Amino acid sequence: MHPMLNIAVKAARRAGSIINRASNNLDVLRVERKGQSDFVSEVDRAAEQAIVEVLLEAYPNHAILAEEGGATGDSEFQWIIDPLDGTTNFLHGFPQYAISIALQHNGVLTQGVIFDPVHNDLFTATRGSGAFLNDRRIRVGKRIQLSDALIGTGFPYSDFTHLDSYLAMFKDLLQKTAGLRRPGAAALDLAYVACGRFDGFWELGLKPWDVAAGALLVQEAGGLVSDLGGNEGYLESGNLIAGSPKIFGQLLQALQPHLNDALTR
Repeated sequence: MHPMLNIAVKAARRAGSIINRASNNLDVLRVERKGQSDFVSEVDRAAEQAIVEVLLEAYPNHAILAEEGGATGDSEFQWIIDPLDGTTNFLHGFPQYAISIALQHNGVLTQGVIFDPVHNDLFTATRGSGAFLNDRRIRVGKRIQLSDALIGTGFPYSDFTHLDSYLAMFKDLLQKTAGLRRPGAAALDLAYVACGRFDGFWELGLKPWDVAAGALLVQEAGGLVSDLGGNEGYLESGNLIAGSPKIFGQLLQALQPHLNDALTR
């Protein structure tokens, strides 16, 4: 395992311990509302602090981009952190959430970790070295027809600017696929694409920490990732499509009639 990936795994597992302990006492957690259907708890902050401490202990000069703490530092290396993707699920005791940690080097994703502390599933990827689930090599699914594919998605939850476009996409794909699923944690959704549990995934309005590690996992597992225009700007736009090569192209084509200029920028 790459040394930087090993440190990220250490950080993710430490955060996972904090989250697992807190999951037994959900009724006493302090929770704040950041926006419509957007929450942060003391667990998010404690997990993020633990992750940052582990990373900066090993690499004190690296920069950080984290969901709660924002951007700090100035370096060619930047860690992109979501300490608890799926906070709303966590707060309701719904067991679908994860820690996501990625590393960019000069703007290129090089390391990715997604840790599901409920099931003890550790997804890892290093650019050029493949993707793994608990040390087992993973690949994207082999289905070749969209009509046979299980597709993940995420509902708009705080910004409803493109709600009508999303609902049109949902309605269309509901009729063109084997099924749509919305578990509620984009990082895990992308990890599921990487290991073949989903054949594809799309969502609007995501943040870099939601998708950075997952995007690398999908690519290293043989899949494709883009924005809704088929380009590489998904970290900036927050609009993302991912899938196995055969399904990716059909999914991209199916979404095209429902896009507007704002969604392809």
